[in-house]
Amino acid sequence: MDFPPLAWQGLVVLVVFGVSLLIATYSTYAERVIAAFLQDRVGPDRAGPFGLAQPLADAVKLFTKEEFFPAGANRALFVFGPCLAMVTALMSSAVIPFGNVLQFGETAIHLQGIEINVGMLYVFGMVSLGVYGIMIGGWASNNKFSLLGAIRAASQNISYEIAMGLALIAVLMMSGTLSLREITFQQASDAPFVWQDIFNWNVMKQPLGFIIFIVCAFAETNRTPFDLPECETELIGGYHTEYSSMKMGLYLFAEYINVFVASAVMSVLYFGGFNFPFQAELRSWLVSSQGLELVTAQNIITILGLVGLFAKIFSFIFFFMWVRWTLPRFRYDQLMRLGWTILIPLAIFNIMLTGGLITFGVIK
Repeated sequence: MDFPPLAWQGLVVLVVFGVSLLIATYSTYAERVIAAFLQDRVGPDRAGPFGLAQPLADAVKLFTKEEFFPAGANRALFVFGPCLAMVTALMSSAVIPFGNVLQFGETAIHLQGIEINVGMLYVFGMVSLGVYGIMIGGWASNNKFSLLGAIRAASQNISYEIAMGLALIAVLMMSGTLSLREITFQQASDAPFVWQDIFNWNVMKQPLGFIIFIVCAFAETNRTPFDLPECETELIGGYHTEYSSMKMGLYLFAEYINVFVASAVMSVLYFGGFNFPFQAELRSWLVSSQGLELVTAQNIITILGLVGLFAKIFSFIFFFMWVRWTLPRFRYDQLMRLGWTILIPLAIFNIMLTGGLITFGVIK
């Protein structure tokens, strides 16, 4: 019996959530390995071959640790905070186009959880809701250090969301759509040379916008050098100081999922998404020289595009971790000054510059 299209899309959504959780799980392992490499020391190597079972050991530890509720804490909100942070992080990945279409007979499987024409607004909305998870957790802990960390997180995210949104406007001025899938298709090229393929990516047309976006992505994910909400030097552990067991794990998992989503969004917006150089030539070669049907050749291109997109995502994740173990964190006044007096004016200038280049036909 054939599955209805809705069933296939439901399966894709489950796979997307599962892949997001798996990548977040092994991002903790990658973080330790990369930190050990950059600091010239031995990383995890005891649990399983090459330490690959270390994330499983961490999960067992988090699940079996004693539950702890601080005195005077609001128990319901204390539990709800990390749950909200985790759910919103997972939901952000639903609109990311991980690949084109796989065609099997009459069945077409879109490698995307859901396709909506306001996909980028959906991602921004989910990211904004995630701040409430941090705020609720910090306030419900009945701890002044946790509350200060939550307030920091809220003000930091609001400040850098403005610059991030302004950087995104320049991309939308060129694309004319908020659909991540349409933005990806617009970056495809049938040019015969690899440099022309890559030149069609938005990073070549919006280098300043990309720099602003990636800096804001560090702030939105609370990664070093923008990890002031959980700064141990003055706030002990920040908003999750009072958390233990799997509630603490949900906050940590949400951070890594947000890093994955931010890397995927940057790959789609600026680096062509699932497009890769020579894909048009490869499709033609598979059809003309290898005698494959067009549908089969397109399925191969779709799978290669999926692999290419994940290669871009993993490169960004590595960059996030590389920066964490290289740069010290900012002071809070430096962080806010960077957001309000440097990034926002630069983003506005980038919008004006993009408008001028579009008006005079330099970029389309």
